[in-house]
Amino acid sequence: MFTQILSGLNWLHVFVAAIAYFALGAIWYSPLLFSKPWIKLTNVKVNDPAAKKAMGLMMFSSFVLMFLCSVGLSILYHIIPVLDAVHAIKFGLFFGVSFSLTSISISFIYERRPLGLHAIDAGYNILGITVASLVLVLWK
Repeated sequence: MFTQILSGLNWLHVFVAAIAYFALGAIWYSPLLFSKPWIKLTNVKVNDPAAKKAMGLMMFSSFVLMFLCSVGLSILYHIIPVLDAVHAIKFGLFFGVSFSLTSISISFIYERRPLGLHAIDAGYNILGITVASLVLVLWK
């Protein structure tokens, strides 16, 4: 059954959903929204040459993880028929909260990181999963 589902995925849709999730990050962590509080809460030294050097690998790794998340969503949507935008948003929010928020929260509890950082990072992932969900459901 799993092999049949994988062979039935529209990989272009999965890839575009991952791009949408990734592109949201460019807006979410930009000066328009949360870059300044995120930088302050993480103590990241944005002008440090070592930080800039690793940026390409970090972004590529993030995209791979977003692609895997989009694969998972696509598999779920083969099992659970979701046909319209309202349901795509509801399911995206549900999966974002039940999987992403909980995972991030567990880490933040033990790392004792600031609540504001938790809100920024969790909010991004919940919204990113919802955006990917919309792409996968609406583009048929």
